Amino acid sequence: MQNSPSKWIHPRHWQQEPLKLRLSSQRDLRSWLAEPGSLTARLSSLAQHSGSELRVEVICEGWGLPSAEEARTLKLRRGEFAWIREVVLMGIDTPWVQARSVLPRPSLGGLNRRLTRLGNQSLGSLLFRDPALVRGPIRYAQLKLPAYASTVWARRSRFLLRGQAILVAEAFLPALLTASAHTDTITP
Repeated sequence: MQNSPSKWIHPRHWQQEPLKLRLSSQRDLRSWLAEPGSLTARLSSLAQHSGSELRVEVICEGWGLPSAEEARTLKLRRGEFAWIREVVLMGIDTPWVQARSVLPRPSLGGLNRRLTRLGNQSLGSLLFRDPALVRGPIRYAQLKLPAYASTVWARRSRFLLRGQAILVAEAFLPALLTASAHTDTITP
């Protein structure tokens, strides 16, 4: 992959409704994790409300091998490459969300070829404009990111775009929860 090496440490498994999350007193966190619409749109609204703009910084992207669990979820053969993209979504010049997308080669044909040339544009800004998008169940996990001392909550969805599967995972960083705690609930 191009740019920096991957910063994603894969959790053992993703759950539909983890008990820890249901018992959590962090209402803001639950709201972000359960967001059914475009996370990008909601983050952009929060950034604008905070006097900032949402920025996308690419950590790495290019052809690579998905983790074994990602490959199983996408029904890829062992050793099959996919376009992997990791980004940080920044608000108020602070990392709010770290995301990882896995796009198998068949998902990148036709109009979807543009998904390998996003640059500093978010994947979500394109996906949620497409009426052909179908989202599968949201799954949750706690994971460890090298830049953070404790684990963070993440969610992951398998999307179908024109019948082709793609996987998108988003880890919610502490600064997002701090920023959203200082505002009313922001929805696009």
